[in-house]
Amino acid sequence: MDSLTALTSFVRTAETLSFTGAARLLGISASAVGKNVARLEQRLGVRLFNRSTRSVSLTSEGERLLARCRPALEQLRDAEAELTSSQQRPSGRLRVSLPAIGYHLLMPFLPAFAARYPEIEIELDFSDRLVNLVEEGFDVAIRSGEIADSRLTTRTLGHFRFVLCASPAYLAAQGAPASPEALKEHRVILFRFPSTGLIQPWALRGFQLTGAHQAHAALTVNNIEAMIRAAAAGLGICYVPDFIVNSMLARGELCEVMPGYCERTGAFSALWPTSRYLSPRVRCFIDFLKAHWGSPQNTEMPGGPR
Repeated sequence: MDSLTALTSFVRTAETLSFTGAARLLGISASAVGKNVARLEQRLGVRLFNRSTRSVSLTSEGERLLARCRPALEQLRDAEAELTSSQQRPSGRLRVSLPAIGYHLLMPFLPAFAARYPEIEIELDFSDRLVNLVEEGFDVAIRSGEIADSRLTTRTLGHFRFVLCASPAYLAAQGAPASPEALKEHRVILFRFPSTGLIQPWALRGFQLTGAHQAHAALTVNNIEAMIRAAAAGLGICYVPDFIVNSMLARGELCEVMPGYCERTGAFSALWPTSRYLSPRVRCFIDFLKAHWGSPQNTEMPGGPR
């Protein structure tokens, strides 16, 4: 058992590159983790980590040991979890990281999830920053775009597309553009990515706005909610993911412009650490998201748009 404890401390430290991070995962003190690793190094006669006052990194010997023992530890943990999960009702705290616009995706059917699984305590963190799931204690993250981290397992939840839209008042006053080239004669509302400061291009069939072609930017914002509100107020045409404006389109507060010209699509995925067993509460949450993507209740925000 001492050997298993030491190996577990080693693996969690290697995964987080932090004795403190490993301690948080294991529920013991950082000093206890350090002592477990030190005893393992003494028994093996090798140094597994390079230590400094600010960082921890694996030695070549540590990398070889991690490659061999992590799969074995995960198999043991999975075997134990599989034996008990069938007896467990999903419960406990579920920490989820979502992009800032994620509430448009999640909130419409969150009440149904909470009603079905009342013993799960949900904690949502809305942020566009890249989070470290292990070190920050998140169970799962919801993200769009390409995921290039081999340490994470992903499951596609559903797809969306971009649309051009404007208010009925704007279109009545200015007319509706019939082609991308006609956008030069219209006012547009552009989005600036807060993280990079770059303007989001409009990918249209045979045309890319803000690239070779330009239009009059009536407004540039770094907040999608502000952009949608500005469009609804008649300031111009905006370019947004459809799931954010579906309810406003259905109510006639916005109208889709040039349907069929928008070519860009995207997908949302659930991400969790590959090394982590998928607990019943995480599994049922991901399954629920997948099942309810695109359902009618996912197109209407309770009480109207927020």
